[in-house]
Amino acid sequence: MGGLNKGLQKLHGKGLAEHVHQTLSAQVTQVKINANQDLESYAKLGCIVIADSVTSYAGPLAGIHAGLMQCETDFMLTAPCDSPFLPHNLFQTLATALNQTQADIAVALTIEDGERQIHPVFSLLSRSLEKSLFEFLNQGGRKPRLWYQAHHVVEVLFEDNAAFRNINTLAELERCE
Repeated sequence: MGGLNKGLQKLHGKGLAEHVHQTLSAQVTQVKINANQDLESYAKLGCIVIADSVTSYAGPLAGIHAGLMQCETDFMLTAPCDSPFLPHNLFQTLATALNQTQADIAVALTIEDGERQIHPVFSLLSRSLEKSLFEFLNQGGRKPRLWYQAHHVVEVLFEDNAAFRNINTLAELERCE
């Protein structure tokens, strides 16, 4: 986004993070946002904003870790702020699969043109994984898929590929508008 904060960029008059917040708010009891800049702007959405606790930039896993550290329930749902089209049944679908398989992590999966596409930051994971993730990050780990390999993961098929589309550039944002 050319240095712009993706979550605050407008789509149909609302910031991308606001779209995600609205969809998730209808599915869970509390939404928290992980951000390391513009914390006041995110707080205006009416939710708690938490920064990474890991000092070096560790990507999405640092945000997941920060969330797990403050998670007050047995499980935490994750979704990126730049994916405003996420499913309205994300939590329920992931929770059903997690309960049926007794997995530690449920992660979204789509199939497009015969290709499996895992969406690792669309997940429901056990709060008990915080220590494991902390150790993984301290060992230099940064890729969700590598960390997931150490745990019981269930991949959950969603039919709508577009629901997991993220917006990474101003051109993509303009096309979606």
